[in-house]
Amino acid sequence: MITIRRALLSVSDKTGIADIARCLHRHGCELISTGGTADVLRRAGLPVTDVTAVTGSPEAFGGRMKTISFALESAILFDRERDAQEAARLGVHPIDLVVCNLYPFAAYRAAGADRATLLEQIDVGGPTMIRAAAKNHRHVAVVTDILDYPGLIDELDRQQGAIDGARRQVLMRKAFNCTADYDSDIAQAMDELAGEPSLRLAFEKGAALRYGENPHQGARWFRRRGAPSSLHDLEQVGGSALSYNNIVDIHSALDAVRSLPLHACVVIKHTSPCGLAVASSSQRALMVAWAGDPVSAFGSVIAFNAPVDRATVEFLALDHSDKAQRKFIEAVVAPEFTPGALPLLAQHKTLRVVCCQPAAAADTPGIKIVGNAGLVQDADEQLWSTLTPVTTMRPSQIDRDLLEFGIVAVRQVRSNAIVVVRRLADRALQLLGVGGGQPNRLVSIRLAIDKARDNLRAEYAGPAFGVEAYTASQMAEAVLVSDAFFPFPDNVDMLAAGGITLALQPGGSIRDGAVIERANQLGVAMMFTGVRHFKH
Repeated sequence: MITIRRALLSVSDKTGIADIARCLHRHGCELISTGGTADVLRRAGLPVTDVTAVTGSPEAFGGRMKTISFALESAILFDRERDAQEAARLGVHPIDLVVCNLYPFAAYRAAGADRATLLEQIDVGGPTMIRAAAKNHRHVAVVTDILDYPGLIDELDRQQGAIDGARRQVLMRKAFNCTADYDSDIAQAMDELAGEPSLRLAFEKGAALRYGENPHQGARWFRRRGAPSSLHDLEQVGGSALSYNNIVDIHSALDAVRSLPLHACVVIKHTSPCGLAVASSSQRALMVAWAGDPVSAFGSVIAFNAPVDRATVEFLALDHSDKAQRKFIEAVVAPEFTPGALPLLAQHKTLRVVCCQPAAAADTPGIKIVGNAGLVQDADEQLWSTLTPVTTMRPSQIDRDLLEFGIVAVRQVRSNAIVVVRRLADRALQLLGVGGGQPNRLVSIRLAIDKARDNLRAEYAGPAFGVEAYTASQMAEAVLVSDAFFPFPDNVDMLAAGGITLALQPGGSIRDGAVIERANQLGVAMMFTGVRHFKH
């Protein structure tokens, strides 16, 4: 515990500074301050000692020189136990608290300021004082974040002007992160202006996970500091602790539903959708998505972009007397759960129940570490640049919502990616078949069509002799979407053989002419989007 008898206040952002100064004054603390900060305190009726009285030197060079001096830094930095006699001999009086925030370099950089303006926004004295106080935190407290003012005021009032060691430890860590982030931003800006961009990333709140992708791998997960939103901010309201694989799948699940209209539901297995739907309610969306691949849905992660109610959860049959009827899933994620839904979810003790907004999955920028090298790219947000029919055969009508749904779906699947989507009689949109992660696009087409046809046969409820006719009629109404162009006409041969009559692809192959010609020969309508969606 240290009692604050002398405090140095020098801030760029003056929000709340008078409040903390009043508290310090109330407890008999001497206030030392600089320039504009001192003016604010005087206008608040507080007595202030100018920093020049401590340094013995005037402010100079348009404010570039204010606090850097032997006297001031010594007052912050000397060891109160080891150096007390030397400090007394030199006439150095201790400063017990430094309240400082830095010139707003990041704001000027974000606004596109030129080099000369940016250079003037590089704080020199501030980081020096902050680092000195943080280094000497056994004897000095340092505050760099205005959000810490209320807690500090409360502690000073409770402890008659003193600050305990635990708080000084926390404030010290924040101080070093503050100057590290500040210097990082300056370095990146200067590199960028020189035409040699650099990237420095900072992550915080590291939490140990049980293990990584496999039990022999250790793992932690962190929040990127300064990000406006993060998956790390999710709220878990039930179930076992999240694993590494759970987190990766939750990210993929939220990313799949974040750009779809209400009510969307996705069933994710190993980062890929095995079910995806948009319907009139979360309950209906779950039913339709689950039907896309009930077998693969075992052990999946399910996400919604709308609240989940009791009726939606009832579909999972978590309390069914026959355990074989209960749908086993690893995690369910939604913006919120109604009070009636949570008790039902709690019946599965290990089921992870997570509240998180889908927007938290957005990657801006998208960053991937590969072998100690970093890749950075813009998020894949543009679905298409055009919707251009390129074949003689034209779709009878263009269902833009269905086409957009198909592109969102294929964007989530590992390349080479193919999806088959359809609109149901109740207007719901459904992912009917998926083929992805294959080195050969023909294999992806075959997998997607086979899964779609299997699903149609499974849902057929009529006499046995009519199943193939039903399957053919439904496939003719479906749309096949490819993440990249068809490199050869044999792709068209395979999708046409599967009963597809409308295919959506980016175009751009040197063999586009041959592909279009083959589609015309087989009576397949084809549209180009102009935008590829590889996912690696």
